[in-house]
Amino acid sequence: MTLIKSISGIRGTIGGRPGEGLTPLDIVKFTAAFGTWALHQSPLTGKKPVMVVGRDARISGELVDSIVCSTLNALGIDVVNAGLATTPTVEMAVPLCHAIAGIILTASHNPGQWNALKLLNRDGEFISGKEGEDVLVLAAQEMFEFVPADRLGQTTKQDFLDYHISKVLELKDVDRDAIARAGLTVVVDAVNSVGGIAMPALLKALGVKKVVCVNCVADGKFSHNPEPLPDHLVELSDEVVKNKAHMGIAVDPDVDRLALVNEDGSFFGEEYTLVAVADYILSKAGGNTVSNLSSSRALRIVTEKHGGSYLATPVGEVHVVTGMKETHAVIGGEGNGGIIFPALHYGRDALVGIALFLSLYASRGKTMTAIRSDYPVFFMAKKKIDLPAGTDVTRILETIQKAYKDYPVITSDGLKIEFPGGWVHLRKSNTEAIIRVYTEAGSALEADELGTRFVHEVLDFVKNC
Repeated sequence: MTLIKSISGIRGTIGGRPGEGLTPLDIVKFTAAFGTWALHQSPLTGKKPVMVVGRDARISGELVDSIVCSTLNALGIDVVNAGLATTPTVEMAVPLCHAIAGIILTASHNPGQWNALKLLNRDGEFISGKEGEDVLVLAAQEMFEFVPADRLGQTTKQDFLDYHISKVLELKDVDRDAIARAGLTVVVDAVNSVGGIAMPALLKALGVKKVVCVNCVADGKFSHNPEPLPDHLVELSDEVVKNKAHMGIAVDPDVDRLALVNEDGSFFGEEYTLVAVADYILSKAGGNTVSNLSSSRALRIVTEKHGGSYLATPVGEVHVVTGMKETHAVIGGEGNGGIIFPALHYGRDALVGIALFLSLYASRGKTMTAIRSDYPVFFMAKKKIDLPAGTDVTRILETIQKAYKDYPVITSDGLKIEFPGGWVHLRKSNTEAIIRVYTEAGSALEADELGTRFVHEVLDFVKNC
């Protein structure tokens, strides 16, 4: 059993002993701590405070949902339960309901035995690291108090999907008429979660002619590994070719990540989802972009081509959003297919990503493979190094930095070293004794070799210590 308590929320495998897995007692404790924190942040208005809760379709969702809502009610908080809802839908519902905060019950791309509490502030954005630390302190010290019977909160249900889709359609950069004229056939793989509800509804509203659904029954019985990577989406690729579709679309269980499949069954590339959509937005009015340090340099190249400025932030959606606000970026996100479009809201959102990409597709009059060929060709490799407990990761990174002192480096999030033909990014995990190694180069072989080289350098250092 696993329980990971971090500044971004709590996640773990369902079951086990309290403190070792995500048990009902752990859910109560961390929900109560977050509810208490949210109440402390809220001005007194004379009205009962409200919080929005939504969940993906994983099997444990209904159980976790009932515990979370009841715990919030016990704190005197009214709950608007969005039910089966995408992460971006819940994010948009929080300010709509004038809520003091929100909780999304999803373990994102983790397998079905996992679940998690993702925590939102009153703006519907993920809480900051400092705020997360405050919640963890409240949980550790059990600094929360429940209300008497006459002050208990109540839970009501409300579906926000239609609202979300309507706001996407209202965006000036979403060209529904062009999408409808294109007569598209699109195959969708929703990995048996809420995307199976949201994606067909969105595509119909956008005017897509034919939608072929794969794994769209939202029963939480994931038909494959839920992370939208090529090895997990063979069925989607096959169905695109079989149906002679224009493209395939895959989302993760909570629909904040988006992956695309070309008309020939090949993969557009998760890094290039953001690159293509950013190119479309920047071609209209220019502007700045932001992604994290582990994302492809292709976004910087496309941004500068349109006369804008690019910023790379530490990994994590909250850091990307902060950078976007500071630079007034018109679009940003993460290279895992997470698109953040502030004209709608500050959160990774596969729904708006799909709408913008389909608008690009309809405007270009090209196949998916032809559109992909418009962008710089880079390849990434992702590796991790398991380390003995107690390893001084900071010292390792400092030693490697000294060894490469003649190259440009960034140390705001681990260590990133820029080489003429690529880069390497080494990050230590906040929850495990590992170092993640991300590389990018002009070919898949070069990226893999660069990653392998740094894996060996780290292991040699550990061995000789």
